[in-house]
Amino acid sequence: MEGEEIMKPDYKNWMPKGMVYAFLGGAAGCGVLALVAGLLLSGGTFRSVLTICLAALAVVFLGMTIWGVLMRRAFSYDGRRQMSKGIIEGVAEHVKLSAGARCLDVGCGSGALGIAVGKRNPRAEIVGIDRWGKEYASFSRELCEKNARAEGVVHITFRQGDATHLDFPDETFDAVVSNYVYHNIPGNRQQYLMETLRTLKKGGTFALHDIFSKMKYGDMEAFVKRLKEMGYEKVELIDTTDGMFMKRSEALWMGLSGSALLVGRK
Repeated sequence: MEGEEIMKPDYKNWMPKGMVYAFLGGAAGCGVLALVAGLLLSGGTFRSVLTICLAALAVVFLGMTIWGVLMRRAFSYDGRRQMSKGIIEGVAEHVKLSAGARCLDVGCGSGALGIAVGKRNPRAEIVGIDRWGKEYASFSRELCEKNARAEGVVHITFRQGDATHLDFPDETFDAVVSNYVYHNIPGNRQQYLMETLRTLKKGGTFALHDIFSKMKYGDMEAFVKRLKEMGYEKVELIDTTDGMFMKRSEALWMGLSGSALLVGRK
């Protein structure tokens, strides 16, 4: 209708702009200090070593700045690559819910995954939880709610929550989803997965995407076997770096090697 404001979702960017600026500031600061050390300090080995070290740090920070800019371009919802959007839609495809069913989105961030699930399952109820920490200061519950309104997703709510200790009884949800959450939390990440699965009803499905590298998670093949022995069905750990969500070369330079989708039914 003419004159009516058109709302557009804003899912932000997984690479915070502040981090890129911090890298740039580090490069500029070290560069200036290297110049000052080279020009003002008295001669000798100390001046040479200090100048070289500061110049090397400036180069490192400059490289990190370039990496951050490339990451923001790849993750942008408005750019050419739109990797974030492809991952979100790819995870949401694994969730099919009947009317009245409930889905939990752990670490909802800007609400993108929960909203994508809600759009595919308009008669289901979606609950998104996040702690919305200072690391991603641009994400908030208010942003999630605004994005849900912009996308026309009605049956969705957002609340403060802790992925390590979910404030829900056992077997509350018909599906649980998450995207790149648990690897950011120090501790026993397999235990965090079990905490999420605790809230899943018998017969419920899960689609959890993360960096399931051995360094971060330990032996995930053994974890999959454990779930099967517990009675979980159709449990798979699907590599998403072989072209499904990204190329292996992209995963390598982005630091996303080991990305995989853990799916199955309880």
